[in-house]
Amino acid sequence: MDNSVRLGTNPIAWSNDDMRELGGATSLDTCLGEARTAGFEGIELGHKFPRDAYALRPVLARHNMALISGWYSSELLTRSVGDEIANLEPHLSLLDAMGCKVVVWAETSGCIHGNKNASLSSRPVLTDDQWPEFARRLSAVAAHVRSRGLWLVYHHHMGTVVETEAEVDKLMALTSDDVGLLLDTGHLTFAGGDPLSAARRHAARIRHVHCKDIRMSVMQRALDADSSFLDAVVDGVFTVPSDGDVDFVPVLKAVADAGYCGWLVVEAEQDPEKANPFDYACIGFKALAQYAREAGLL
Repeated sequence: MDNSVRLGTNPIAWSNDDMRELGGATSLDTCLGEARTAGFEGIELGHKFPRDAYALRPVLARHNMALISGWYSSELLTRSVGDEIANLEPHLSLLDAMGCKVVVWAETSGCIHGNKNASLSSRPVLTDDQWPEFARRLSAVAAHVRSRGLWLVYHHHMGTVVETEAEVDKLMALTSDDVGLLLDTGHLTFAGGDPLSAARRHAARIRHVHCKDIRMSVMQRALDADSSFLDAVVDGVFTVPSDGDVDFVPVLKAVADAGYCGWLVVEAEQDPEKANPFDYACIGFKALAQYAREAGLL
């Protein structure tokens, strides 16, 4: 079997980027050491990471960890293509210098996922008139990213303009093939979508995968209460593979059948006071490795 799929994680389980009091006292070395001990080979960026390759390399090397990628907050609805590319440059240069293959991208104009006072139903929605220009700008930036040897992978996300399965479908239909898809099983489920159907439809465009499980009972409670995204996180809506209700093997089989190669990333933010990050990292790694083997990815 071609060993072209690797297992990684995200530091958000240790230190939350959107709600920094969660895990605020946890050091980066603790995060990296525990992630490596759990079995992960790589990690995505978080707010505690140095943003200079010269400084970042020795930090990761101490723990024998690779850098997978890092989130970028786009504002293409209000910025020109040229301005967005200029704003992206420091981030893109860092990922390039660290040998990353993808840029995790989300349009965050008007987003509400980081606002504890904003209800889930208050998130921004694109009008029919906005979609074509947004897709054109996104495709243009993605072409620039490809010219640098990386892929732009779009992260559909709760509280943003691309949240639902229908919006993912529209994004894929209107953008060029330079725009890759980051399939996030937890976010799509939370948005009422089906990760398996999306994986089958868009397998050829999937270039990054976030393996996030979801507790359906907590999700329903959040939807019924129209709570904020962050309140749902603290309540425990997300968890690691095998601890929730997502059926991962069929989803991973769908991307395997399309020849997926890249990272499978456990990105499952919880309140670290309620869910010990190391314990859950171990659970998530063991389960994801088993699911990936069953799907033929490992």
